[in-house]
Amino acid sequence: MQPVVEVLSGLERRVDLVVPLADVEKQVQAQIRRVARTAKVQGFRPGKAPLAMIERSHGPGIRYDVINGAVGRVLGKAIEDAKLKVAGTPTLEPKTEGVEEGNMAFSATFEVYPDVTVPDLSALKITRVHTDVSDDNVTRTIDILRKQRATYEARDGRAAQDGDRVTLDFAGTVGGAAFEGGKGEKFPFVLGQGRMLPEFETAVRGMKAGESKTFPLQFPANYHAAEVAGKQAEFAVTVTEVAEAVLPAVDAEFAKALGQAAGDVDKLRADVRANVEREVKARAQARTKGSVMDALFGACSFDVPKALVKGETESRVAAAREDLKQRGVPHADTIPMPEEAFQTESERRVKLGLLVSELASSADLKAKPEQVRSRIEEFAKSYEQPAQVVAYYLSDRERRAEIEAIVLEDNVVDYVLSKAQVGDEQVAFDELMGTA
Repeated sequence: MQPVVEVLSGLERRVDLVVPLADVEKQVQAQIRRVARTAKVQGFRPGKAPLAMIERSHGPGIRYDVINGAVGRVLGKAIEDAKLKVAGTPTLEPKTEGVEEGNMAFSATFEVYPDVTVPDLSALKITRVHTDVSDDNVTRTIDILRKQRATYEARDGRAAQDGDRVTLDFAGTVGGAAFEGGKGEKFPFVLGQGRMLPEFETAVRGMKAGESKTFPLQFPANYHAAEVAGKQAEFAVTVTEVAEAVLPAVDAEFAKALGQAAGDVDKLRADVRANVEREVKARAQARTKGSVMDALFGACSFDVPKALVKGETESRVAAAREDLKQRGVPHADTIPMPEEAFQTESERRVKLGLLVSELASSADLKAKPEQVRSRIEEFAKSYEQPAQVVAYYLSDRERRAEIEAIVLEDNVVDYVLSKAQVGDEQVAFDELMGTA
């Protein structure tokens, strides 16, 4: 009798599976005989040990594998006959009630993928972002490059201000007691770069070499050092040097330092403009894509499998821990990270992933080879050896797959834009670049 798939709730399904013990035992004995032909048992020549001895040593493992295989085949056929697409791994539980003699039975519980319906794209309202790049934007970008290559000259009597390199001795205490990492000598940092906590920078701003100060500082509740997180500290600082930044001139030497071998300042400026325009284009497209995805998500009306959400959540937790490791945060592997904090975003990502996949399939939006190559070539322009980057991505299947996924999403975005109600928005350069 064909197993009946029962709908529990939402996407959850259950099916009862029956496996005849005679069939299991027949396969078990056949495998034991096959193993016995070559089995090496102490005191017997290879293949000559008694079957009873082989069954004692190998039988349990063989029987376990045979039962698993039999259940898997019965479950697979039930799923195939019901034309279901299973999400995640089914949970199996043995059944005893109502099982006829000579059979073993199991209940398999699992989730299925939802029926994804593409919403009416013409009803979606989307914002498409545009940003212009001016000569002033290019000049300011070059100034940032100059600041990154600044040298520092000590100035007697200079009050520390943003952009200056301040060198100081400091000692912090909490409740009168010193704490790990709370003391430093001849410690340099550039004011205004956010390397130190805002209260610390505020206290140091305006100080001159030779001056000392004691001030309170409230550590944030989420500070990476648990010993002082959320606590009130007191810091004593003595400034030993205030050095003013000296920026390099925009000349041939500066151009050469930035890879312009001929020292052509005009060519350098053109290269910087091209890089800025490429970055602006990417950010504007990302904002537009965000608007498309927000609109699609708002129009989703299907449930998502809990198993997929759980898998996405676990991936995001692992990625967050890896990010903390890369930033040098201690105990990154054991810092509490409640999965609930990632739940909402994980559900969104799974739901959008299913909808994007359905859109790509129904509208035939898969990434074409020429699109993938074009995207790789565009990406490679920001490297010193673009040809090598292109060759690397085209020859590495995993890297190429990453680009294919990006192109597929771009195709979906373009397709939705062609169908939806689109409003254009001019966004200021500083706002787009996060420098406002």
